[in-house]
Formats: sequence, C-alpha cells, structure tokens
Amino acid sequence: MNISGLQNEILRLKKENDVCILAHSYQAREICEIADYTGDSYKLSVDASRAPNKTILMCGVRFMAETCKILSPEKRVILAQPFAGCAMADQMDKALITEVKERYPGYTVVAYINTTAELKTVCDVCVTSSSAVKIVENIENKDILFIPDCNLGAYVAEKCPDKNIKLLNGGCPIHACVSVDDVKKAKAAYPGARLLVHPECVPAVCAMADYVGSTSGIMDYAQKSDAKEFIIGTEISIAEHLQYMCPEKTFHILSLKLICPNMKATTLVDVYNCLAKGGGEDITLEPQVIADARRCIDEMIRLGE
Repeated sequence: MNISGLQNEILRLKKENDVCILAHSYQAREICEIADYTGDSYKLSVDASRAPNKTILMCGVRFMAETCKILSPEKRVILAQPFAGCAMADQMDKALITEVKERYPGYTVVAYINTTAELKTVCDVCVTSSSAVKIVENIENKDILFIPDCNLGAYVAEKCPDKNIKLLNGGCPIHACVSVDDVKKAKAAYPGARLLVHPECVPAVCAMADYVGSTSGIMDYAQKSDAKEFIIGTEISIAEHLQYMCPEKTFHILSLKLICPNMKATTLVDVYNCLAKGGGEDITLEPQVIADARRCIDEMIRLGE
C-alpha cells in the first residue's frame, strides 16, 4: 500500500472508530496530513479535551500523551509509538526535585510542560515555551526554581530581570547542540535570510537570532513576515512544513543536528496499526497523579490569562 492509500485507510478507520488523531508539529508531513489537530504539546492537549471523541491517538512523545490524559482522564489516550520518549522530560524525576525544593524553601517551582506527569505532581505551575515569560512575570513570588531546561530558563530570566531565577543543568539535547559556529555558517550561506530559533537553544545562539520563540511562534512569524527567506533553528520538520505553507518563501534548516529521534520514531504505519490492529500503548495514570499534576496545569491557565 502506498502512502496515499495508507492515509485514506487511516482516515476511514479513525472515522469508523471515532478516534481523534493528534500530531505534534515535529511529526512527519504524511502524519500531520491525516491528523485532526496539529500544534505544540499544550495546544494538542487542549484540543483533545475539547474533541467529542472518546479515544485520542497521540502522534508525539510520552509526556504529551500524559498531558492529554491529565486534561481528559475520562478518555482513552493511546501513544502511537510506545518507544517515543523525551530526553529532556526524563532528565529529572520527582525524587530529585523534592530534594532540590528542600534546598530552596520558599521558591515557586516552575516546570516546563516537557516533564513527566509524576514530576508535575511536585511543581507549582507549568509553562510552555510560548507562555513561560508571561506566566513567570505574573507569579507573585520573586524566587523561582525553573526546571528542567536551563536554556529556556535563561531566556525567561533575561526577559524577567526582576525575578530571582534558579536554574538546574537540564534541557533539550537536540536544540542545545546547535553552536554559534553553526549560526555563522548558516548566515554566511544565506546572508539575506532571517534567523528564527527556539529558546531551547543556548543563549549565545538565541542572541544571534532575528526572532526567538516557540515552535508555533516561529511558524506564525514566518507566515506573517514580509521577508522571503528564513533559517529555521528548531526541529528540521518545521522548515519542511513551512515550505508547504508558504511556497513563495524559502526556508533553510540551521543545522542537520536538529533532528529529534523520538519525534521521528512514529511512522504512518504505526498510526495505521493503532487503528487496525490495536497497536500503540494505552496511557494509564493513577487518579492521585492526575489530580496532583493537574494543579500546576490549572495554575498555568490561571496565570496565562
């Protein structure tokens, strides 16, 4: 069966079985094309909670499926590729942060959404890359412990100079591997292009960018900008998606190192197998974990308004 045939069969099966398919923006083009919703991790979770379907199929990574389950505990949530994890989400656990909290009493613990459900249970508020600055600004407490991404945390600290932000040594190994030399080479190759990067990149790289923002922010900026050429400093799939969205513009990848193996683990065949053969993994969380993790997500919604 070719790709279009497989896509048509997936579309038939999801309708027949009343399944809502979510695809993170880093997923392959052929998966995004058959999804009901695409976007970043938090947007997808909200989309899932509002969808009428009783079954959610997540094409992304584990923490995203967990977030869907936290926001929609009554729904069945399936992770299309059980091996799709997140190196950043797995860097810190509940025991570590509980210990760190004891060393910094009185600090508000701000957790990037790229964390496990269990870790969220001991955090005060969750943030996304697009909402982090606004939410940290709105926290009454001056003292902030920001986890796990020290690069995103450094970006937030720069934008919120009145806050005392403590960072730990964690982050996205994919974005963090991009260097200043990579930027110099890309700018030399494409001198007229605007550089758009994700705040998970190291501060020195962010300082060289024309725009720093979330995945959705980068895509929105590129689509609305009058510029015609861009260097995209996030997962390479975004440059491909933008090329389809804006065929009159040109998009270059900042570095070949910007490939997330966990995001690339999910295939169109995985999606088909979930619908036709009962594949994937059902996400289950203890009711107390859901309740405790939900608190920091609810606080994110409150502070982000």
